[in-house]
Amino acid sequence: MEKKITLILQNEEDTINLGRLVAKYVYPNLVITLTGDLGAGKTTFVKGLALGLNIKEKVLSPTFNILKCYFNKPLNLYHIDAYRLEDANKDIGLEEFIDGDGVCAIEWPMYIDEYIPTNRLEINLTHLNNNKREALISSNIDKLNDLFEALKG
Repeated sequence: MEKKITLILQNEEDTINLGRLVAKYVYPNLVITLTGDLGAGKTTFVKGLALGLNIKEKVLSPTFNILKCYFNKPLNLYHIDAYRLEDANKDIGLEEFIDGDGVCAIEWPMYIDEYIPTNRLEINLTHLNNNKREALISSNIDKLNDLFEALKG
């Protein structure tokens, strides 16, 4: 059964803290899709996710690289920005990371949807005003029930 929750993020710190919270519930092979306009906070969320995974490297948007890998124990983080793949050859091996040993966060997932499993955590960020954002979080993965309980609190 699909679970959904909407949160209002007051500032960048709230977006980072959302990523930190989600990090407590991720597991190998989980895919997180991040949608929203430019500047909605997708990369900021991934920064928080990385902090929650104790990744020490600075997280930057992989817009021009398409993929950034953060190798870390106990869980790797693969950060994909598919924005530049809208009209490009998509057969570049991303499925190895999407279906890999770590957690995979994908910005602009609609451009590579054919590679993304239907069982995923979806986060849609909407810019409201100033630094305020709305986060619509949904998933049909039973393993994430505890995450949704934590998000309610």
